[in-house]
Amino acid sequence: MEELKNQQAAPEAADSEAPLDKNVRLMSPTRMVVRRFFRSKLSILGLVMVISLFLFSFLGPVIYTQWGEIQLDESGKTEYSIAETTYTVNGVEYTLRQTTEKYLKDNFLAPPSAEHILGTDNEGYDIFVRLMYGGRISLTVSFIAVFLITILGVVLGGVAGYFGGAVDNVIMRLSDVLMCLPGVPILLIISTILDASDIDAKYRIYLLMVYLTFISWTGTARLVRGQILSLREQEYMVAAEAMGYSTFRKIFKHLVPNVMPQLIVQMSLSLGSMILYEATLSYLNLGVKAPYAAWGTMINIISTNQDILQNHLNVWVPAGICIVIAVLGFNFVGDGLRDALDPKARR
Repeated sequence: MEELKNQQAAPEAADSEAPLDKNVRLMSPTRMVVRRFFRSKLSILGLVMVISLFLFSFLGPVIYTQWGEIQLDESGKTEYSIAETTYTVNGVEYTLRQTTEKYLKDNFLAPPSAEHILGTDNEGYDIFVRLMYGGRISLTVSFIAVFLITILGVVLGGVAGYFGGAVDNVIMRLSDVLMCLPGVPILLIISTILDASDIDAKYRIYLLMVYLTFISWTGTARLVRGQILSLREQEYMVAAEAMGYSTFRKIFKHLVPNVMPQLIVQMSLSLGSMILYEATLSYLNLGVKAPYAAWGTMINIISTNQDILQNHLNVWVPAGICIVIAVLGFNFVGDGLRDALDPKARR
């Protein structure tokens, strides 16, 4: 009787457990990373800051079309020039005062108003509009530079780590030489050469960033090389070797994807550093030239004009705030990705 009761109870227990098995869902690695990322308030804050800057820089000029990037406000103060002429008639001296033709003075250093949300600078350009166009330059240049640096670093670091030997020595010694180059003096030389050429001032910063890309891939290459040196002896690489996969497939389909979490974090953190670098170049008058705008160029004005530094904060403070928001935003996103991609983090 007891065995019969146990046999009858077993199906009932199995039936009671069956619905639980149906409700169990395995979470994919991508979903797990996204869930961890959005758990962090700083990550969400950084993402909001970055998205807001992109919307402001790229959609702002499309919506706010009242003023252009290089459009001067010539509706400023009306001034008159008075000329005096002295005549002597029959020993009597007469003075003739004549008002010459009036002229319009550019509306420079205007305070914030409905016409100009953030006022105008010392040349009469609308600060709010130039802030948007400056964001386009800063963000675009930074993304292009970081993308090119990552591509070069992955290719050269992957080849060096996989082949080792003489190939590794050549690539690593080349990176050592590039790391020893003095960056700022060479940038000064390149900037002088560009000044003597007929290259449009708007595109000079892109040429300078090409040079920065050429000397900045070494860090990424060393990171990829170190990871691949430890991964190429794993079991799955032995299996790939036994199956006769090509070298290209083994490096870029089996090894590099395992380094992508570290690369993604490094790229997000490098974006903030590259924005600071671009702003520094523009501040030193090595980047974007007037009349075109960049955040660093907008701050550069305080280096030669103490009156603006002290009495016209609306001219340079907004650009500084945008740089701070961009750098903090990318750093917050990078920190969030680093924690989310950590396999040892709590589920």
